[in-house]
Amino acid sequence: MDDAFGRSIPEVLDFFGVDPIKGLSDTQVVQHGRLYGTNVLHEDQRAPFWKLVLKQFDDLLVKILIAAALISFILALINGETGLMAFLEPSVILMILAANAAVGVITETNAEKALEELRAYQADVATVLRNGCFSILPATELVPGDIVEVSGELVMRCLKQTDMKMIEMLSNEVRVDQAILTGESSSVEKELKTTTATNAVYQDKTNILFSGTVVVAGRARAVVVGVGPNTAMGSIRDSMLRTEDEVTPLKKKLDEFGTFLAKVIAGICVLVWIVNIGHFRDPSHGGFVHGAIHYFKIAVALAVAAIPEGLPAVVTTCLALGTKRMARLNAIVRSLPSVETLGCTTVICSDKTGTLTTNMMSVAKICVVESAKSSPFVTEYGVSGTTYAPEGIIFDKAGVQLDIPAQLQCLLHLAMCSALCNESTLQYNPDKGKYEKIGESTEVALRVLVEKVGLPGFNSMPSALNMLSKHERASYCNHYWEEQFRKLDVLEFSRDRKMMSILCSRNQLHVLFSKGAPESIISKCTTILCNDDGSVVPLTADIRAELDSKFHSFAGKETLRCLALALKWMPSVQQTLSFDDEKDLTFIGLVGMLDPPRDEVRNAMLSCMTAGIRVIVVTGDNKSTAESLCRKIGAFDHLIDFTEHSYTASEFEELPALQQTIALQRMALFTRVEPSHKRMLVEALQNQNEVVAMTGDGVNDAPALKKADIGIAMGSGTAVAKSASDMVLADDNFASIVAAVAEGRAIYNNTKQFIRYMISSNIGEVVCIFVAAVLGIPDTLAPVQLLWVNLVTDGLPATAIGFNKQDSDVMKVKPRKVNEAVVTGWLFFRYLVIGAYVGLATVAGFIWWFVYADSGPQLPYTELMNFDTCPTRETTYSCSIFEDRHPSTVSMTVLVVVEMFNALNNLSENQSLLVIPPWSNLWLVASIVLTMLLHILILYVRPLSVLFSVTPLSWADWMAVLYLSLPVIIIDEILKFFSRNPNGLRFRLWFRRSDLLPKREVRDK
Repeated sequence: MDDAFGRSIPEVLDFFGVDPIKGLSDTQVVQHGRLYGTNVLHEDQRAPFWKLVLKQFDDLLVKILIAAALISFILALINGETGLMAFLEPSVILMILAANAAVGVITETNAEKALEELRAYQADVATVLRNGCFSILPATELVPGDIVEVSGELVMRCLKQTDMKMIEMLSNEVRVDQAILTGESSSVEKELKTTTATNAVYQDKTNILFSGTVVVAGRARAVVVGVGPNTAMGSIRDSMLRTEDEVTPLKKKLDEFGTFLAKVIAGICVLVWIVNIGHFRDPSHGGFVHGAIHYFKIAVALAVAAIPEGLPAVVTTCLALGTKRMARLNAIVRSLPSVETLGCTTVICSDKTGTLTTNMMSVAKICVVESAKSSPFVTEYGVSGTTYAPEGIIFDKAGVQLDIPAQLQCLLHLAMCSALCNESTLQYNPDKGKYEKIGESTEVALRVLVEKVGLPGFNSMPSALNMLSKHERASYCNHYWEEQFRKLDVLEFSRDRKMMSILCSRNQLHVLFSKGAPESIISKCTTILCNDDGSVVPLTADIRAELDSKFHSFAGKETLRCLALALKWMPSVQQTLSFDDEKDLTFIGLVGMLDPPRDEVRNAMLSCMTAGIRVIVVTGDNKSTAESLCRKIGAFDHLIDFTEHSYTASEFEELPALQQTIALQRMALFTRVEPSHKRMLVEALQNQNEVVAMTGDGVNDAPALKKADIGIAMGSGTAVAKSASDMVLADDNFASIVAAVAEGRAIYNNTKQFIRYMISSNIGEVVCIFVAAVLGIPDTLAPVQLLWVNLVTDGLPATAIGFNKQDSDVMKVKPRKVNEAVVTGWLFFRYLVIGAYVGLATVAGFIWWFVYADSGPQLPYTELMNFDTCPTRETTYSCSIFEDRHPSTVSMTVLVVVEMFNALNNLSENQSLLVIPPWSNLWLVASIVLTMLLHILILYVRPLSVLFSVTPLSWADWMAVLYLSLPVIIIDEILKFFSRNPNGLRFRLWFRRSDLLPKREVRDK
């Protein structure tokens, strides 16, 4: 509907055939979906498969190798060579390059799929009215004609494919930030008035809520008038949806590291070719040109095998798969760089309500003024039931149940105020078999209290309510009061007033109901409602002192979250409210809500202490309430008291700068906090070089979340907060933050492990070829054999290392520094040691067959070094022995097996295989088994063995392979021992050249 802005509300509703009270029916939803299309924008098409394939060959070294293979073909034709063997090696090279390309395509495809699944966790939802009931549905299910409730808690960017026309204001104003669409610098006010302007632009359509814009204040109901491409955002989708692939700091640094490594290895390969110039004329090559091309192919094949060009793609895959695991832990990561930052977190600033507690609010205590005639003036009632189910009783201080609570005047007016001054919804979900909330937990707790109080005038109340169905029972009493009163105007809750008010009318009687923080409400009250006879009397100093005492008792010792409720009779002609009306109120009562701490929080906090992470509890609650809760959690038992560890926002701001710095280093609790204080806290901690994770759920928390190194939004929080965050907690649970930190550390460790595996193995291949050239012995490996080893060892095992389980001590070590090098000096030394052994073991296998093997010629070592002069000398052996395929087969097998053992070394960076055994990662075990089966296949299956110039090995050969390969585990175990004991015999290397050892980027947010 393109002209909804210019039509009246009834016209738009009639156009879609929707009842604003009931919403669409299921039948209408299906019909509108077929008629107007789905609420989905067609994503940009992926790169076609053939482009992905060609991309794998868009590499200088691969192009050089293809050119070398083609030159071999041409030389074979020029020399008149015929038969399979003439074209065998070039053909195998091309086939292996094709296989490598296939692996690259699969890796890139899997990485993209993993990222898409990660985005799928960030499901957009909307509060929709259908069949007379509000429910939370995926935004993709919206159709034109749907009635949706929007507020400052809903960002229209979540409904990025939906345009809506407002049909009802639920607050005194609605303001929207539509800068993303129009460029306006400030938020604009929306209204119900029909737009009459001709050729109206977006700024003129003041009754439309556009897709992609943000509701920053107020509440309203709106009807969907456009979905998918038929929206403001859909019309400019090309500029909005086309986002560039995210490049993480780690990936960027690895690209730099890979580039440097490529230059070094390319230099070594050129050196290998130059060193072998003397062998170009060897008779076995058939001439100088053939010899030059042979060693050129070896050099290029070595470069292709040794340079980890696929490392960044594997890193992205590992990070993306890791974030999927984190999502299963209820921590939904919105950006890959935040996975790296998680491992550096030194301070977690956590909200109290809903994060450390269950956020399953329920009213546990009620305090009212019984009578003003004699002291004590106040009386207390208890309320049973700790869930959202409207099941429970109200009892007096003696524990006697009240048969009809609504007969008592204060409880009756308390129920009225709780039902009317409320923007939440309580409903029964038959699929889950439980009552669910839509809105703030404190407001839902008041709705449940209304149901427990019941209604006046029925002797069978509240037993009669139990005869209702659960769906009807959920809000029966609330609906009664909403039908009795007509809402005229609302003053929304604001943090400066700390209260909310609503003007209602009933039978020409106008009443203002208010609820809010006790200190705000009581300070504005001049009279009180007495519970015994319903009289209204002045609020004396004695009664005020008694109420304050009860409030501090609730909030302090009993750790209850308190709200005060009040009313005021207004002139019958008044239709609107102003802030000046919120005075001379009549106090009704005080309610104390119980929000018990989560059972798992204590262990999670202790885990943080062990991991060197400090936790600061940040809350808007009273200092005494928060301190009592922290003691109840039990994680602050190490603090004798909260002196110098607990501050209110105002106390902290009054401290001199130096004392603020000291206070930050000791702080464990920060109370009476507003959103601006959160940002201030983040900045102050970051100035002390802390890496800060900050939680938040409100619209006003967004700046603090954006400023923090890790912004953590609550799953139940506002979409504005989620859009500003790096991570969303699906279950709002503090333990999930700690689990995410542990998983983030594990992901980073696994990333380092397969970097270590790939680079140390590739260094081994370089060492093998270079040492053989320096020693002057025959080629240990043919080009096709090098490429084969690269294919089978760099693929499956490297990826499987990403599935390593967490080290047992992952949360027992201090957070790593933000600028810590990905590859430290000591770690690079370990790369060199392992790589050197891999290369030397491969050369040793080659030499072993010639010098010591029973099945070999058992030549003196000097004869092996002078193999190129064999045709010119008299020897006791045939020179054809140097063309035997056994020695290169042994070398190739040693290289494959030693790299498989090296993969096992990378189950953990520092933990022994005795602590983390191979079967802890069955994916790695399976990949090793598959790799070995493939290698055995080419050894013992005749056509393949000819293609790869290998031959079957005997039992004695296999034993020699194992003897040469197994020590790599022993060597790495020794290096791990030194790593675990840095103050012992560990040899330290402190060189940290920026181009060699990349460092992680300092925060960039």
